[in-house]
Amino acid sequence: MTSGLSADASEILETLRSRGWRLGVAESLTGGALASAVVSVPGASDVLRGGIVAYATDLKASLLGVDAALLQREGAVHPEVAIQMARGIRVATADAGALTEVGVATTGVAGPDPQDGAPVGRVYVAVVTPEREAVTELQLAGDRAAIRAEAVAAALEMLRVSL
Repeated sequence: MTSGLSADASEILETLRSRGWRLGVAESLTGGALASAVVSVPGASDVLRGGIVAYATDLKASLLGVDAALLQREGAVHPEVAIQMARGIRVATADAGALTEVGVATTGVAGPDPQDGAPVGRVYVAVVTPEREAVTELQLAGDRAAIRAEAVAAALEMLRVSL
């Protein structure tokens, strides 16, 4: 992981720790890379509750509670899917019934082919906290690895500015 990502993850964890908040990570196209960026920071276990890689569309519904009708109608690469994934990870990583305070989610198309009508490089990142919900659309360039890496960096940046 680059030092920039590590610094971003460290700052995020410190902010979460200072607020007494925990983090859940829901990933699709990033395939666990976002959670990996977080756990690369010593002390991540104080804050990170866990993550789910829901790569298959049906798992977004069954594991994260994304509306199946939305997935059928819009496909997995949609801003509302990202928001519902971020909401869902807060539930999936709840502790004794208490929602995890922060959920972050990534969904998109890393390539090489378009998916669900979305072009290669289309990515949605969502962050849900007790105070706000936000989603951003990105159009990234490059090969699969570059798109996935940029999606992780964008998710960390969105987390940082959302806290």
